[in-house]
Amino acid sequence: MMPGELWPAAGALRWRMVTDGVMGGVSRGSITEQTVAGCSAVRMRGQVSTDNNGGFIQIALDLAPDGGAIDASGFSGVIIDVFGNDESYGAHLRSTDLFRPQQSYRQEFDAPPRWTTIQLPFSQFTPHRTDAPLNLARLRRIGLVAIGREFDVDLSVARLALYCSAQA
Repeated sequence: MMPGELWPAAGALRWRMVTDGVMGGVSRGSITEQTVAGCSAVRMRGQVSTDNNGGFIQIALDLAPDGGAIDASGFSGVIIDVFGNDESYGAHLRSTDLFRPQQSYRQEFDAPPRWTTIQLPFSQFTPHRTDAPLNLARLRRIGLVAIGREFDVDLSVARLALYCSAQA
């Protein structure tokens, strides 16, 4: 993967929806490809409910076409173009070193109601339910997640890419 190479939101690589229903929760969500404020995007909409021990909806993207790992060790982080509803969301990374579904490396971001470019430096992702350090040579998936509290979800992503920075 070269600097600036993109994973288009609507394209050959496919996003998938995951909800807390896999654990008995009742949060609801949908994913669509559509034009949002002039840009082609993947849009996640729904409601997060904490009823029945739930509390999340997510769109997830395998970074390699075969679901395996990519080597992102030459990059500084992930950059995304998002349009939201003034809520906070999470970016969750998974590597091939993680085996349990609740394990990830996490970073929060705010999604204002206008197209915004957000840089998510790898150095600011924190481990969740794992002691393993983030191994960028084994990066497998990114999830954009609405989690932890009851709220209406409306998040669109038009671009996701790895970026390089001299300051990383």
